[in-house]
Amino acid sequence: MTLPDSVRSHASGVMPAPVIAIDGPTASGKGTVAHRVAARLGWSVLDSGALYRLTALAVMRAGIDPDNVSAVAHQAECLDVVFETGRTLLAGADVSADIRQEVIGNLASRIAPHAPVRQALLERQRAFRLWPGLVADGRDMGTVVFPDAPLKVFLVADVQARAERRCKQLKEKGFSANLESLMEDMRVRDERDRSRAVAPLVPAPDALTIDSSNLGIDETVDAVLDLWSKRRFP
Repeated sequence: MTLPDSVRSHASGVMPAPVIAIDGPTASGKGTVAHRVAARLGWSVLDSGALYRLTALAVMRAGIDPDNVSAVAHQAECLDVVFETGRTLLAGADVSADIRQEVIGNLASRIAPHAPVRQALLERQRAFRLWPGLVADGRDMGTVVFPDAPLKVFLVADVQARAERRCKQLKEKGFSANLESLMEDMRVRDERDRSRAVAPLVPAPDALTIDSSNLGIDETVDAVLDLWSKRRFP
């Protein structure tokens, strides 16, 4: 998709690269949607949740108390992370599957409210903003990390639809999964994410909501791209 002339003329870096921020609760499909939207546009992608999951994995492996905020923040600052196509490396090891385990997701949700942890990861996330553009998915992309993003999407789905998707994903990857347990875990995580004092899971005031409960991935991707095509820049 072609950028407006006013944007291309600033591609030297005077104007920040455009961002599509996609926020939403766990298993709303935002990660898959973000990757496909980025591929269609030829942009880069930021999976902000992966940074929190990587921090959680590092904390667990180091035997750190998740409530020891300074120690957790130190792990976030010192992450030795490399993102490759289809792989995420932590200290040189492929942890792509490890960080998608539910226990890691739950731990990531537990440490994410710590303000020092969020601050430690903030600039790492903003460094992904490069031309020709970035699609960023997470929980505070539009409210905190990229508040000037020209398009902010809040992607939602009812908890049963999300749990069914996650259950299917886990089973396809060879993990055991129980639908009722996943639904309960998601309700707990949703409440924790919405009620945290720092960067709660809420839509930005100018975010546009897409409910993907009854939409396929391709339909959701098309909906985001349709919203993008209607955006105009200064």
